[in-house]
Amino acid sequence: MTGLQFAPAALALCALAARTLHWRPPEFWAATPAELAAALGLLAPGDAAPGLDRPTLQRLMEHDHGR
Repeated sequence: MTGLQFAPAALALCALAARTLHWRPPEFWAATPAELAAALGLLAPGDAAPGLDRPTLQRLMEHDHGR
């Protein structure tokens, strides 16, 4: 690995997630790098996936309630 070594970087990110997100180690290790970046607000506004629109949400809710 070039640049930063994995262990010190992971430890620093785990500590940051614990302090700012109140994540415990299992939550940190279960998150993907993209999830961690999003939770910390490190993604640019254009990087986030678009949310659901109302018709799509309604269709999903109807499908779920129909089971």
